[in-house]
Amino acid sequence: MEVSSFSIGSRSLLSTPSPSEALLLKRTWFRKWNQVLFLPTKTALRPLAGQIQKQNHLQVLRCQLKEIPIIDAGCMDEIYDTLAERLVPTAAAAANPNFKLIIGLAGPPGAGKSTLASEVACRVNKLWPQKSCSFDSQVETPEVAIVLPMDGFHLYRHQLDAMEDPKEAHARRGAPWTFDPELLLRCLTTLKNQGSVYAPSFDHGVGDPVEDDISVNLQHKVVIVEGNYLFLDEEVWKDISSIFDEKWFIDLDIEKAMQRVVRRHISTGKPPDVAKWRIDYNDRPNAELIIKSKKNADLLIKSVDFSR
Repeated sequence: MEVSSFSIGSRSLLSTPSPSEALLLKRTWFRKWNQVLFLPTKTALRPLAGQIQKQNHLQVLRCQLKEIPIIDAGCMDEIYDTLAERLVPTAAAAANPNFKLIIGLAGPPGAGKSTLASEVACRVNKLWPQKSCSFDSQVETPEVAIVLPMDGFHLYRHQLDAMEDPKEAHARRGAPWTFDPELLLRCLTTLKNQGSVYAPSFDHGVGDPVEDDISVNLQHKVVIVEGNYLFLDEEVWKDISSIFDEKWFIDLDIEKAMQRVVRRHISTGKPPDVAKWRIDYNDRPNAELIIKSKKNADLLIKSVDFSR
């Protein structure tokens, strides 16, 4: 077992946690064989054999699996603020006008991915004029952060109709095989290489994607890609995962996630029995698969009830 320096984030986000971030990083995972130990990191780690602490760094034991920092707080607003404060300095410091900080945000249905992505992007846009020395010369408008949902990469209904079992395909819509990951990979690759791309959105009223509805261009420095399956290990999904500069996973108990989803189904007009069937037949199996992929994240975000 090896002692190594460890700080929040990876690649371009390797930096000393800000004061607000340090308060939220309640726990760090230490994996040792099949054990998971939780130690407080608000001020310092508890004494541990072979562990050293240096100023401005957390020293952790490097075990067989990677350590994943966890952000936790009393309310989601604190988490939104902290995540935005993580992103702005790195994105603002980039000299390359084509630079994009591409964040992957995954989590099971009901985790609050869309809300978190939108709130963090909004806060980045508000912080940018205060933090970026290039604001006047390189950015045309205050919108430097944008959300790119994976929903736009659903297969069209006519594509589901053409499958061997159309009824099953429509019933399982939302499973990995009802998306077009090859199109998502091409979109993200273009964004990474060229700095701009047109991406599809999803019309929930019609139930189909809308082509070229989202424009990500050179003014956008932070792109938050949110979706269920972004961190899967299999096939094209693994190539998609490799594009992200940082991978965030919203972590919550599967039962709480399913409670949120059933309420969402009912709010859209589904009878309670249909909503429950939908959960058991489609949403829960999808959630179980997604939760397995959280081991590939760089940061775990503990979901908090919005009422707290």
